[in-house]
Amino acid sequence: MKTGLLLLLITCLLQTISQAQSKTYLLIHGGWHGAWCWKKVVPLLEAKGNRVLAIDLPGHGDDKTPMATVTLDDYVQKIVSVVNTQTGPVILVGHSMAGIAIAQAAEVLGKEKVAKLVFLDAFMPKNGESVFALAGKAGEQNKAAGKPESGSSLTESLILSDDKKTSVIKPDRVGQLFYHDCSADDVSFAKAHLCPQSMACLGTPVNVTNARYGAVSKVYILCTQAKDLDKSSLAQNVPVQKLYTLASSHSPFFSMPEKLVAILAEL
Repeated sequence: MKTGLLLLLITCLLQTISQAQSKTYLLIHGGWHGAWCWKKVVPLLEAKGNRVLAIDLPGHGDDKTPMATVTLDDYVQKIVSVVNTQTGPVILVGHSMAGIAIAQAAEVLGKEKVAKLVFLDAFMPKNGESVFALAGKAGEQNKAAGKPESGSSLTESLILSDDKKTSVIKPDRVGQLFYHDCSADDVSFAKAHLCPQSMACLGTPVNVTNARYGAVSKVYILCTQAKDLDKSSLAQNVPVQKLYTLASSHSPFFSMPEKLVAILAEL
């Protein structure tokens, strides 16, 4: 009887320790993408005992919200609603454009619900900055530093809709911009799933404060071989707890998911 009770107590203790060590990650895709881009990352993070959620932002993936109507606030509301369904704080991981969305979501949620903000080769804003503003800022800083342009810029690779409310990436430039170190299968998969992107979401500035957004711990993962934009300066735009680097394209979730997960699991 005593032995059985002891085993039960040990089992409960181990379960408690395991639960304490596990983390909840919410993975937020970048522009033109969807939750599908995390298909390699999710099982690797889950295998380490974590709870992992990858969602489609409004208008992306399986979410059928008309893209021309989607705003940054729509993105933020989706993120906030998902986080608020979780028990305890959540690690928000935002890729590329989603850096803006997770920053604004952190302003709403606060450090009580956001354990950490992870900017994956992302736009990490100060108050009043948008994706467009940060892209211009990085471009000017790169030029001033004498850094050569990596080829066709992202803006040169866009095809705008007639009403200018959405855009798509020119098919012949997708691979070079986002996936130059990815397998042919991954590139084909991505091309088949990329969707239009709301331009309003890229042009809307964040409204954040030091008391809320500023109080949330942040890390930056810089993809040093990215071809869309050298974001070295953006990685220093806001103080971060730690800066990691990956010698990858803009899409390490495809080209080196194990290395990306090793960083995420360390947080």
